[in-house]
Parts: sequence; C-alpha cells; structure tokens
Amino acid sequence: MAQHIGALDQGTTSTRFIVFNHAGDIQAMAQKEHAQIYPQPGWVEHDPEEIWQRTREVIAEAMAKGGLQPKDLAAIGITNQRETTVVWNRKTGKPVANALVWQDTRVASDVSELAKTDGQDRFRGKTGLPLSTYFSALKIHWILENVQGVRPLAESGEVLFGNVDTFLLWHLTGGPAGGIYVTDATNASRTQLMNLETLAWDKELLQAFGIPPAMLPEIRSSSEIYGVAQEPSIKDVAIAGILGDQQAALVGQACFEPGEAKNTYGTGCFLLKNTGIRKVDSKSGLLTTVAYKLGPQQPPHYALEGSIAVTGALVQWLRDNLDLIAKSSDIEALARTAPDNGGVYFVPAFSGLYAPYWKDSARGVIAGLTRYANKGHIARAVLEATAFQTRDVLEAMQKDSSIKLEMLKVDGGMVSNELLMQFQSDILNRPVVRPASKDATTALGAAYAAGLAVGYFTDLKELRANWSADRAWQPRMKNDKREELYTMWKRAVTRSFDWAT
Repeated sequence: MAQHIGALDQGTTSTRFIVFNHAGDIQAMAQKEHAQIYPQPGWVEHDPEEIWQRTREVIAEAMAKGGLQPKDLAAIGITNQRETTVVWNRKTGKPVANALVWQDTRVASDVSELAKTDGQDRFRGKTGLPLSTYFSALKIHWILENVQGVRPLAESGEVLFGNVDTFLLWHLTGGPAGGIYVTDATNASRTQLMNLETLAWDKELLQAFGIPPAMLPEIRSSSEIYGVAQEPSIKDVAIAGILGDQQAALVGQACFEPGEAKNTYGTGCFLLKNTGIRKVDSKSGLLTTVAYKLGPQQPPHYALEGSIAVTGALVQWLRDNLDLIAKSSDIEALARTAPDNGGVYFVPAFSGLYAPYWKDSARGVIAGLTRYANKGHIARAVLEATAFQTRDVLEAMQKDSSIKLEMLKVDGGMVSNELLMQFQSDILNRPVVRPASKDATTALGAAYAAGLAVGYFTDLKELRANWSADRAWQPRMKNDKREELYTMWKRAVTRSFDWAT
C-alpha cells in the first residue's frame, strides 16, 4: 500500500501541495503565491491560468523535494478558496475572463435589485445563504452579461462554470482531452444555486439568476474517486476528495460531533460549527452550509458558518498600505508596545461586513482616536478586530443553536500570534486550542477525505485519534472589562454602516 497521501490546497493568495504520512505529519510541501488583481475599487480578480500553472509547479516541486513517485501516493484531495468564480471554454481550457474572487463586490447593484422581491433572505430557505456579493451565482451572471459572446456558448455547454476546485480537477484529469467535470456538495452549497435538502442544482434558482444548467458541473460527495491525474509528476494517482477550504479545516480539526467548532484565521476568518445531519436555519445572520458528505452513500452533515471578510488581510493592509510593519509577523511586537488599545477600535469593512451583519454598504472605520493614540494602539486594534468579529459570530451561533460551545479549535496563519490568541480567549470567555497541525489543517482535511475514499484511512475514529493539541489559552480577563470592551466594539461597528451608497 502507498505510504503517503497528497493534498492540493488552492487558497486566496497562494497554492500549495502537501504530502502527509498516515499520522498526518508533513513529508513534503511546496507553495507559491499568485497575483491579486484590483481593476477598480471593490473589484478583486485572479488569473485562472496563473493558478493552474502554480498548481502544476507546486505539485512537481513537492514530489521532487520528497523524492516521491506517483506510486507513493494513495490518493490526492483538493481544497480551495470557495465562491471564487471561473468560466472557461470546454474546447480550449482557456478562461473567458479573470476569476471573480469571493471578496469582489461588483455585483452589489444586482443584490439590491434581487432583494426588492422578498428581501435579502429571498433564497435563504433553499440555500442557507442571504443575497450578497459573496457567492458565485451573481458572479456567473455578471460574466454572462458582460463578456461578449459567452451566454450562447454557456447555453450550449461549450463554456463551463466552476469554483476553483472544479477548474483544477478538470485540468488535472485531462482538461479538453476528457477532463472530469464535477464539484462536491460543500463547494456547490456556496454558489447559491444548490438546494441544501436535495443537494442538486435548483431550477427556480437557476432561472432567478439567469444561469443555463448546461454550464454547471455534476455535484458529487466530498469523498470518492472522481478520476485519475494526467500530470506527469502524479500520473494515474486517484483524485478522491474535494472540500471547500473552511469545510476542509473542520474535517482536519476532526470536528465530527454536533457542537464542535473551529475558527480559521487567514485572509478572512471563518467559524464553522457542526450541527450534524440536522440543517439549522439561521435567524441571526449566519450561513447554513454543507459541512461534508464523506461518501456517496453517506448523509450530508451541515454546519452553521460565520464568515468574516477581513482579518489577516487587515494585517497585510497595515504592512503594504501604511508601511507600519515590514512583515506580517511584526505586528505582535508592535502591538505589545501598547498596554491596551488606548480606546482605539478598527472596523475593517473594506468590502462591506459579512456575518452576522451582511452590510454591503459598510466601509472601514477607525474609531476612538485621540492625540494619545500611537501606532502600537493601532496595531493592537487591528489584532483585536479579528477577535471581536469572532465573538460577533459566536454570539449569533449561540442564538441559532441550542448546542453550547465548550472550546474553540483554531488554525490558520494568525494562530502563531500569541497576543491575539490570548485576547481571543479573553473576549470569548472560553478556552482556545491550537492543534499540532496549525499551519496545514485545511490541506489535512482534504487529505483525510481522499484517504477515506481509497481505504488509506479506515474511519472517523482513526482521524480523531490523529488530532492533538499544541497549545491552549484560558480566559483571564475580568468580566466587567470584557463586556466594556465588547460594548465599545459594537458601537464602533455601527459607525461603519451605510457609508457607501
């Protein structure tokens, strides 16, 4: 039996390929960034061909670093930035336009137009999602309406839509020469075109968004053999798992029981809470989404999700736009130069606010500035914004779900920031636990899904046994101080509302 399992992790800013052993330890890894394209304010694009090229490069590089041959891999899983929309030509494999990234807000006017009928929650009953610029449906619609000649090709099935998982799977398995054209239920649940009950494309939704069914991939489970790779460095290896990145992190954190939750701190922040096979409809501004479907015969498991648009991206903004730090990791040292936030609060609504507010018209605000405030206070406010937004989401989850959260499992790039993790525990009044696989949890989840499909892993108990804690933080802030800080945060948030018209 092959000794290793592979995972392709295609994220918002970079692509990486990681090879794990059976214990979930990294054996080889390669990672490369791709360009962020900002044609206009609020527009965010990626070049799909660049992403495909980076994908090929990191796979070949990681395999070479590990001295690995295709026969050494039992299977490969794919995890990806969700909602980011790619439309390409079936015959040539070439995209008809740049990918519209999940952060892109160009369809805000379409959101307002659709919401005139039955409001922002018009499709929430079927999809678990409010009308927002976030999801794929309106991005597809924008391409169909604004790229000349695409709509008739879409209606005939010559032009294909996929989130990044589908685009890469299609290319990896042959592209124009017979590439496999599927997505999984977790990614499909983020398009706003799939019915959460049936796990099928919904005719009413397709009609409302003006999207031809011929351009949509087949929806499959998150753990099954879809096809085999044609790339030379992984030739004939089964591709057997697909999970959207946040669902992959939930699986990688072994959150398989209702009530278990994880928060991933990356470009944005995404808190998912497993609700089991029960679909919980949110009344508090959260998303209802498919958590995973680990096999064609297995029932789907659902999750409540709170999506925060800007967390790690705010640190990058401080670095790139204001030059207050040389590299992202410098923010902790700068923040520690101030004993507290000095009354400063930073609401990073650069592209509106996601859960639980869903205010597309909100814009970023720094509140509470006085002559006393300095760059240390600003840095602390930047870090605290991530923790405050996480509490906003957790408060909403407690309202929606009767399942109490005992602790929060955390992963992603920002969890190495110990000042942030302690403040997160303090403001939540709950333990915060970082796993040993803190930097690769998303990829590990995709590897788990693929490994289950081919028998490399036996069952969920085996995956749970792989999980171990690296560090835990306990709350130590007094309750009156905690509530004072959070009250001021909520006041600052209201100042960001309705700035854009």
